[in-house]
Amino acid sequence: MSLLVLGCSCSVGRIDCGCMKWNTVGQNVCCEFCHPGNRMVRECGPSLKDLCIPCEPGTFTVNPKVYSCDPCTQCVGAQVHVKDCTATRDTQCGCRDGLVCGDGSCSFCVQKCGTGHEPTEDRSCRPCPDGTFNDQGHRMCKPRRTKCPHPDQYIVAEGDAFTDSTCANVSVGLSQNPSRPGTTDQSWPLVVSVLTSVGLMGFIFIIVIISANVAMKNVQKRKTLPKLIKHKPIITTPTNEPRTLIAIECSFHEAEQEQGSSSESLDSRDSSEQLIA
Repeated sequence: MSLLVLGCSCSVGRIDCGCMKWNTVGQNVCCEFCHPGNRMVRECGPSLKDLCIPCEPGTFTVNPKVYSCDPCTQCVGAQVHVKDCTATRDTQCGCRDGLVCGDGSCSFCVQKCGTGHEPTEDRSCRPCPDGTFNDQGHRMCKPRRTKCPHPDQYIVAEGDAFTDSTCANVSVGLSQNPSRPGTTDQSWPLVVSVLTSVGLMGFIFIIVIISANVAMKNVQKRKTLPKLIKHKPIITTPTNEPRTLIAIECSFHEAEQEQGSSSESLDSRDSSEQLIA
């Protein structure tokens, strides 16, 4: 029991000294692990206070069962000093503006990658590969969604290197005949192309019909026009020209001759009847 009384702890600053947990083995005391910020000198011995001692200045430890402390890190180069080293914690370093820590302990600094990019193993930045995005800056790019999380949603806008694809609820009209899951607006260019082709073909078809109709009408007019010209009487208006007067005079004489011939025929017929009588 006297050895347990000797197991009192000292204090160096805010660090407790000595062994934190121990047990007795015969006349000796054996330490299982030291107080934080202390390193082990020996595992067993007659005096408990001699088993563990605090880390020397400029050193630290996070393992209470080690026999030596680690030296504190020095912030150098692009690093900046953030917090001092203690017996239980290493120095905390940061990085200058435009740079970020390259690992969890900030043992080195790398270029800070913006959105749409990701860090590489050679400590530089590269654009997000196809199908991925980064909207937070200096993070590894993540795959963009190819389908929406809910069955009543569909992708309304494809994402890019900076944003993920956007989902929206299906409208009431589309809900009656929903498109298959994962359908995107990539099909719109094809739909527009098909509609344009159909419209153009319809327009050409209408033009062909109209042209054929006009051609048939022109052919019919050409066939009808000679007949009209052939049977249409030519009426000449009398004039005072010599040719017109000669024509009229000739017509008059012809009429008189016809009348004379008719009279002679009647006289000869009467003479014949008288002879017969």
